[in-house]
Amino acid sequence: VQLQAFGGGVVQAGGSLRLSCVASGRTEGAYNMAWFRQAPGKEREFVASVTWSGSSTSYADFVKGRFTISRDKRGNTVHLQMDSLKPEDTATYYCAIPGKRYYTGTVQSMYDYWGQGTLVTVSS
Repeated sequence: VQLQAFGGGVVQAGGSLRLSCVASGRTEGAYNMAWFRQAPGKEREFVASVTWSGSSTSYADFVKGRFTISRDKRGNTVHLQMDSLKPEDTATYYCAIPGKRYYTGTVQSMYDYWGQGTLVTVSS
């Protein structure tokens, strides 16, 4: 399975960005997807996850009400709509697929497939 994330860039505080991640390769069957992020000098952390059907989502407290995770009908693309961005949202954002397809938790070791990351920079 290969994951390619894109959509990062530079935005002013209060602005918006939309990240996308496309899964390819051996992606048959249903699987959940998630976004993590890693800020400079910090550990990677969970941001949000979505079930295979898109019907259920989970968010880290620091993005609730500002970020929205979704996936397309085909199921192999996940999006992260980021609104009301803050300078502390500056990070490289990674999409991921869990080894256990229906896992939606925050534990990074449960995710076997990772994208290359896309950099988001929020200026004050």
